[in-house]
Amino acid sequence: MGKEKLSFKELDDSSGPKTTLWWFFLLAACIKVLLFPSYRSTDFEVHRNWLALTHSLPLSQWYFDETSPWTLDYPPFFAYFEHFLSIFAHLVDPKIVHLQEGLNYSSNTVVYFQRFTVILSDLCLLYGVYRITRKLDSRKQKLIWSLVIWSPMLLIVDHVHFQYNGFLIGILLISLSYLEEGRDLLGGFVFAVLLCFKHLFAVAAPVYFIYLLRHYRKRL
Repeated sequence: MGKEKLSFKELDDSSGPKTTLWWFFLLAACIKVLLFPSYRSTDFEVHRNWLALTHSLPLSQWYFDETSPWTLDYPPFFAYFEHFLSIFAHLVDPKIVHLQEGLNYSSNTVVYFQRFTVILSDLCLLYGVYRITRKLDSRKQKLIWSLVIWSPMLLIVDHVHFQYNGFLIGILLISLSYLEEGRDLLGGFVFAVLLCFKHLFAVAAPVYFIYLLRHYRKRL
């Protein structure tokens, strides 16, 4: 007897949306792994240096160290995020987090480690896109999942150039999902957390302010 082929639709119907979403993520992750040896910008060394200074220096010196020209210029929560990653970086290769010897360090170990952290941080994007779409029908869910999780722009900027934008956009989507549920204070709090990760999201602050002001004004 020949093996029966299982269509994508049948797989989705039998496994549920969460499993399908994981397949979207895993397929994207496979492509991202293939991009490990590709071009990387100076932002790669920027983030490696941030791993080193948050690991090697006391908190009071994080924003004042000038060992490298790539000084820490992101808000505190992102600095703590780098410090958290530096714990594992030290276990993988201590030179990654060495303040002097690690300058412009570009071995396969550091490349694979840092690129892998971007893939793992995309789990936040996965959760965010799930929350924001969980009340939609299956077709709309898959369309949004494909546009976000398989976004060519995020693929190039995060997994070639080197950034953590998927992680940050995930936090934004989580915030928006709470607003959609009517949990405005929690949504505003998560957005405030996002601002403590990357200040450039402050461009959305006026929108949040107007929305919350208008929403609570109606309740008065």
